Amino acid sequence: MPTSRPNILFLFSDEHDPRHMGVSGSPLAHTPHMDALAARGTRFVNAYTPSPICVPARASLATGLDVHDIRCWDNALAYDGRVRGWGHVMQAHGHRVESIGKLHYTNETDDTGFGAQHLAMHIWEGIGQVWGSVRDPLPSRPRGRVMLKNIGPGWSNYNQFDTDVAAASASWLRERAASPDGKPWCLFVGLVAPHFPLVAPQSYFDRYPLDAIEPSKLLPADGHAHHPWIARREDYVCEEVQFHGQPERRRLAIAGYLALTTFVDEKIGEIVTALGETGLEDDTLVIYTSDHGDNLGARGLWGKSNLYRESVCVPLIMAGPGIPAGRVAWTPASLVDLHATFLDALGLPDVDDGHHRASRSLLELAGGGDHGRTVMSQYHAVGAPTGAFMVADARYKYHWYVDYPPELFDLRFDPEETRNRAGEAEYRVVRERLHAALLAHLGGRTPEQVDRMAKDDQNELVQRYGGPVAALEAGTPAATPVPGKGHE
Repeated sequence: MPTSRPNILFLFSDEHDPRHMGVSGSPLAHTPHMDALAARGTRFVNAYTPSPICVPARASLATGLDVHDIRCWDNALAYDGRVRGWGHVMQAHGHRVESIGKLHYTNETDDTGFGAQHLAMHIWEGIGQVWGSVRDPLPSRPRGRVMLKNIGPGWSNYNQFDTDVAAASASWLRERAASPDGKPWCLFVGLVAPHFPLVAPQSYFDRYPLDAIEPSKLLPADGHAHHPWIARREDYVCEEVQFHGQPERRRLAIAGYLALTTFVDEKIGEIVTALGETGLEDDTLVIYTSDHGDNLGARGLWGKSNLYRESVCVPLIMAGPGIPAGRVAWTPASLVDLHATFLDALGLPDVDDGHHRASRSLLELAGGGDHGRTVMSQYHAVGAPTGAFMVADARYKYHWYVDYPPELFDLRFDPEETRNRAGEAEYRVVRERLHAALLAHLGGRTPEQVDRMAKDDQNELVQRYGGPVAALEAGTPAATPVPGKGHE
């Protein structure tokens, strides 16, 4: 990094699987602005979320801590600022730290490390998805989902929200350029697309004709057998059943996701263009990522909420002063690493609160070479019968499910994760090494102990809402609505 400290522009989308970018080799996705950012910076191709669901992932991002350390397990247990993170440190050293758009914390009034929150979007009414905390045991009666109810050309509240967020971000940058205060600033921009509903203007759908959409892989209708943990979750959430006998609607849903990916790419382009027009680009570290991915029909799964690459991988692009241009970094990275990255970029100390953070600066990891590094993800939320844990290095990816058989994938030969190697003798050493890495990530706890921690916290929440029957009716029934708007 240069001797002078940069500003930080952090661009954060929602539910973007990194395969769906032109720079990733997608034959369909039209993302010229993400591609241009990658061309002038470094792209991490083995980047993962700490949890494949919004609220836990964002709590880990805010603090640099894994989900089991901050105990934000699901979409009803959100970050409230009691554990300090990078924003608090920046503010303590006199830096302007503000957000525009979606944060998905508990509320706007808690001190979560921002001097101001503009167009703030948080969990619904401060309680989120209480019904998703009912999982000890997981209800036997299917709940079903409404996430795929609205699909096709149109204009959603989310489309309008992202449009407003991009415009407000461009204005914010122009104001900073016009009134500099002599210290680097940090702006967190929270965009919603390509998160469902899969609705976007017709012009974006026009880029993705349905006859160009390839069939999804590993469909149950074609004979694919779900892993038993996945099968139990699918029995509860009933996602794939919405497309039975409707192949054209399935293709329309995929086209909708791609349309939203192009839509959010254009919003990113508007913001980055404003950065350049203000003359701030040469002094600003720009980072683009997302909170998790989207299965988009693979294995008959939709949304996120499992450990396969479609769900747990995230785009991670970093560009700006001192960042190598056009570089691809294979070292595994995680959203928890952004905590160390932000503080490193500004030359600030870490939080001294007794927590051990696995966070490492991406400014160091961008050099590559540490392919043996492991990162972790975990899931304890909607539809999970037990805790699910993932550990990945640059080649292998290991899934451990409490009370269910494990999975192991050799990504060098099987990047689509089609063959589970966990039971094969030739992979025994790899399996044992990655299980030991999982225990190390859990700080000496076992997965079973962490599963119990999560369920105990969730049971306490459920009891506060009157028990399982009452709690199943509490909280947002669908995706978090835009502030001031109802559910779509």
